[in-house]
Amino acid sequence: MTTSKKELRLEYKNLRKQLSESDIEEKSLAIANNLIQLPIWEKTYYHVFLPITEQKEVDTEFILHLLSGKDKEIVISKSDFETREMTHFLLTDNTKIKKNEYNIPEPINGLPVPTQNIEVVFVPLLAFDVFGNRIGYGKGFYDKFLANCKPETIKIGLSFFESVNQIDDVFESDIKLDYCVTPEKVYNFQ
Repeated sequence: MTTSKKELRLEYKNLRKQLSESDIEEKSLAIANNLIQLPIWEKTYYHVFLPITEQKEVDTEFILHLLSGKDKEIVISKSDFETREMTHFLLTDNTKIKKNEYNIPEPINGLPVPTQNIEVVFVPLLAFDVFGNRIGYGKGFYDKFLANCKPETIKIGLSFFESVNQIDDVFESDIKLDYCVTPEKVYNFQ
């Protein structure tokens, strides 16, 4: 059983490559439907990642519809690859989105939102374990972002696949998830 971040990153990128567009749509919808069960809907500011379609990430469009329907404030980010930091903006009807050189859809303008205002973060990941540890692409954007959030900010991983037993090389600085939602179930790590 492969359990190092490097091995898992490779394995789950390959698993994702095998997903068809209809698999992604179906699984993304199932994830959004499972989110409804979570006790998070009294909050105001929800941070959502916009998927890198080339990496076959969870399509968050269904989550965006869910949040809009509940009249929530939706926050999206722009990544700075020099500082490895993210700046956050309110998603409005006037927000213009453009893919950056890494195919990440980002706002090119908008109203800035301080990290401290964000109450719920939907976190992209490649894999996660039964303890709430996650593996991303290894650039550290989300680790840095989540470390700057308030301690009570709810961190929810979104995954097409179920958990692995344990990720061996977890760092003290890695921020654990509170929940992870897959098409099949909701994991609660609290």
